[in-house]
Parts: sequence; structure tokens; C-alpha cells
Amino acid sequence: MLAGATALAAQTSNPRFEVGVQLTSAVSGEFDATDVGVGGRLAWHPVRPMGIEAEIDVYPRDFPRRLPFSRGRLEGLFGVTAGPTFGRVRPFARVRPGFAAFRSAPEPIACIAIFPPPLACTMAAGRTLFSLDLGGGVDVALPPRGFVRLDVGDCLLKYPGPSLDRARAPRMDGFVGHDLRVAIGGGLRF
Repeated sequence: MLAGATALAAQTSNPRFEVGVQLTSAVSGEFDATDVGVGGRLAWHPVRPMGIEAEIDVYPRDFPRRLPFSRGRLEGLFGVTAGPTFGRVRPFARVRPGFAAFRSAPEPIACIAIFPPPLACTMAAGRTLFSLDLGGGVDVALPPRGFVRLDVGDCLLKYPGPSLDRARAPRMDGFVGHDLRVAIGGGLRF
């Protein structure tokens, strides 16, 4: 009986969970400035072409560098990825709603007394904004359980109103700004 026995496996050979770290760069379309942060990401792949993930990134520096209105920010994104796997390479598209929490200004800033105020003055007290990250990328599996990943996307931020946008146009009900977001990182699958 022992000679004819075969090993049984209770788990699939394809890992379903991922944990990773990354370096993120965001180019603000509204403030014409670039910010760099670090973060982590957890993902679950319930079925092979789809993934559900949560990501948290910390941007620790004053933003923007010149005349900062924020002592840094925290960004959280939660959503789905979808894409086929070709050997060790998986191109994917993603949709992730979330938030961007801007901290208050590192020191008092001078704001002109007009209505509506410039957006930087509106944001200086600290704000949490709704965000929506639309984009895609590619991840490459590294034996035995590692991976590297590159993401590129448009992160839409819902700015508050009333305020003046980048073009000094009054926005009474708020508006959507666009940030180019690029992240590179890696991690483990299990």
C-alpha cells in the first residue's frame, strides 16, 4: 500500500496573496509639483485574471516644496486589477477609489483676502480628499515566490470649493484635478 501512495496537496500551486513595498511618485497637475512617497500593498487573487488590493502610501515631505501648504500626506487606495498572465508576466488594468489626506501647513501661510480663496489657502488647514486611481501596469514573477511591479496611472482628486483652481478660475462646487502617478516595487506571493 505504501508503494502505491501519492502525495496529496490541499493548496493550489498558484499563490493567491501578495504583500509588497513600493516607491511612488505623483506629479500634481493642479500644483505643478512632484512628490515622492513610500508604501505597501496587499492583494488577493480570488480567480486568476482578477485581483483585489489595498495600498497605503506616505508622502512625508512638505508639499509643494516652494511655499508648502501641507506637511505631507497619506494616500489609501482600494480596488481591483484585471489582466491575463503570460508565463511570468502579467499586464493589468486597475480601478481603485480611495482618499488622499493632506496634513495642515508646516507653518502659517499668507493668503490674500479674496473670494473664493486660492486652492492652497483652502487646503492649508488640512483636508482629506476623495481620489480615484485609473491606470495599469505590469508585474513580473521572480522565482520562487517574488515579483516586481510597475504601475502608471491617473489619480483623480476631488478638490474642495469654493476655491480658485490652477488657472485662477473660480470653482464654487469643487472640481477634479489629475495627478500622474508612477510606482515601482516588489514583494512576495504566498
